[in-house]
Amino acid sequence: MTRWLRTLLTFACTIAISLANHAQSIEHFPSRPVRLVLPFSPGGTTDIMSRLLSVKFHEETGQPLIVDNKPGAGGMIATELVQRAPADGYTLLFGSSAQLALNPSLYSNIRYDPVRDFAPVALLGATPNVLLAHPSQPMRSLADMIAQARAKPGQLSFASPGSGSTAHLAAELLKQQAGINIVHVPYRGAGPAVTDALGGQLPLIFVAIPSIVQQAKADKLRPLAVTGARRSPALPDVPTVAETLPGFEAVGWYGVLAPAGTPPEAIARLHATLRKITAMPDVRAAWAAQGIDMLGGSPEEFSAYLKVELRKWTQVIKSSGATVE
Repeated sequence: MTRWLRTLLTFACTIAISLANHAQSIEHFPSRPVRLVLPFSPGGTTDIMSRLLSVKFHEETGQPLIVDNKPGAGGMIATELVQRAPADGYTLLFGSSAQLALNPSLYSNIRYDPVRDFAPVALLGATPNVLLAHPSQPMRSLADMIAQARAKPGQLSFASPGSGSTAHLAAELLKQQAGINIVHVPYRGAGPAVTDALGGQLPLIFVAIPSIVQQAKADKLRPLAVTGARRSPALPDVPTVAETLPGFEAVGWYGVLAPAGTPPEAIARLHATLRKITAMPDVRAAWAAQGIDMLGGSPEEFSAYLKVELRKWTQVIKSSGATVE
């Protein structure tokens, strides 16, 4: 046997063994704990969602799903951590519209590309925002608010959890589509914004439904409209903005992504597991109680949705001049 032939056979055997090991690895995926990195602090909506996912994931796969909170820098610390992680399916990002659709236009120093650097796994759920008025205000519907804003441009103000938040940008989209001028008053988080809204310091507030659903149900603030494409199960009697302004939708959404280059077989297994978990009645009920609307679709549909959201919010942010820097 010639030296060249021996070399060729050795190479072929190496490739065959590598492929066999890869197939065996995928067949038993996951075979060790999976890390789910969150860009948020413990205790919020995403933490509640991920902790329940963690329990169910372990029940379904026999492997722990370790929730790792890495807040900071507008979510960029966690996002960049996963961007640099090995593309093997064992490090995942619990991503949201904030890091993936908003940050690229809000920050000038962003070091990741949400489309190029990540492989979508599963789009899980969305949290619509809600526009509420203090009970002392005469407006009782979104149409009333728009009419008042047009009659007195620049005189109505609204609170939000902060500049560049999904609530703030939902309001900016509403301003553009309704042709109104209402003044943004940013706060450092939903808590302080809700406190001042309850006290009547501002006539209006835009905020995510989970942050205010109990106050809305108790009539401490008057909900005028929710920003999802359909009415929220958490506030079923509150109309959508789209019922007044057709086509309007502005939600904060959540999904799981892996580093780009993760094997398609691993993506498929993760997607199937998450799809099964999110179809469970107790999971759906728990998330609905938090004001979370269930989403779904294939990884390819998640990828397409991300690109649409990125284009939409890039345009809104550019037109509004919104910034966090």
